[in-house]
Amino acid sequence: MSENRKMVENGKDLKNTAFENSLKSNDTEEQIDIWFYRPIGYQIALFCARIGMTPNTVTIISIFFGVAAGILFYYQDLWINVIGMLLLVFANSLDSADGQLARMTNNKSRLGRILDGAAGDFWFISIHFAICLRSQNEGWSAWIWVPGVLAGFSHIVQSAMADYYRNVHLFFIKGTSGSELDNSVDLQREYDQLTWSGNFGMKLIARNYLNYTRMQEAFSPRLQKLLSAVKEKFQGALPAQLVVDFRAKNKPLMKYTNIVQFNTRVLFLFLWLFIDQAWIYFFFDIFILNPILIYMCTEQEKVSGHFYQKIVSKEYELQTI
Repeated sequence: MSENRKMVENGKDLKNTAFENSLKSNDTEEQIDIWFYRPIGYQIALFCARIGMTPNTVTIISIFFGVAAGILFYYQDLWINVIGMLLLVFANSLDSADGQLARMTNNKSRLGRILDGAAGDFWFISIHFAICLRSQNEGWSAWIWVPGVLAGFSHIVQSAMADYYRNVHLFFIKGTSGSELDNSVDLQREYDQLTWSGNFGMKLIARNYLNYTRMQEAFSPRLQKLLSAVKEKFQGALPAQLVVDFRAKNKPLMKYTNIVQFNTRVLFLFLWLFIDQAWIYFFFDIFILNPILIYMCTEQEKVSGHFYQKIVSKEYELQTI
């Protein structure tokens, strides 16, 4: 092999490694993200790193594009809707880029995690408002707001639990450095240290995030017992066999976290916009994605109960990875 060819191949290997390092984990990545959003996000992240843009700035910009997309779904002109679809795809590319940029530059923060989660909520609040108003223009009564609001709350819970289970999986396979897993006890302590007079903005954000985390914990009681047992017994240094076993048993559940998040719902939303039946999106969220959410939570609780029993019965040694 010539020296030049070796240099080219080494350059490709370094580029591929840098891209892979910008991902959270192949276990938790959806295929459409790996093929489409992550490569685009990676290029955006490289550009932002060159000009010194922070991950939080990228997240805030994504909010404007996502909200603008939602506004354009109010109109019944398909060409305007298509522009909205492109804006929403770009917003999600930015949402991918902010996390990749944070990992590339090691610029991670609690505020960044909160903003990243809130960005999608802003997009879909705009989308739900637009579809409700659009439906009323098409002859629906004000009752359309009932499924619109129910679907909105469903979306919040679906996204929250999917994000939580992904971070639990990352915690078990990568440890605290590879996960953004939080708990309400630590968050409450941090919240209590802030004052309304001196830290009004951050305390308000911390209060909302604390409530968000408590909701995640309330939906996963067996998982909380498992995490408490892990923390008490292993002090964060997990036995190698526990990591292997948990990954094997829990990885199949990651596909459900993908289904209830962005890609599936948006593909169907675009379909119903193309046939001018946007209102179907609400009922899809309520009657299709919610049962998947329930199944996902139920199966995750079974996995958590399984490993909790193994830990309390002392089936794992303290040998660390």
